[in-house]
Amino acid sequence: MPPTKAMNLRFPDPEQRAAIEAAARQEGVSLQEYILSAAYARATAVEERFLDAFRRSMFRSGDAFAEEAGAAAPGAEQRTAELEARRDLEEQQKRGHAA
Repeated sequence: MPPTKAMNLRFPDPEQRAAIEAAARQEGVSLQEYILSAAYARATAVEERFLDAFRRSMFRSGDAFAEEAGAAAPGAEQRTAELEARRDLEEQQKRGHAA
């Protein structure tokens, strides 16, 4: 594994570098730490926006599935008929094993 290298902190715009250095001094951190912290904050903000959008999508999908499930839910009569059919089937199977 090659040795780690220091972060390249060259800025094409000297005013930009001066502004970032001043901000780092104001925060009381090194220039490298300031830049890494800013990059991390930006990445986590992007991640949080993605997760928020994903949660909203899941919520909408959940609502759609709930509506479909409600439409397909069996009525009381159908459920009673299914239970009776199941009992009949189980009784037939018991009789078959007894014979």
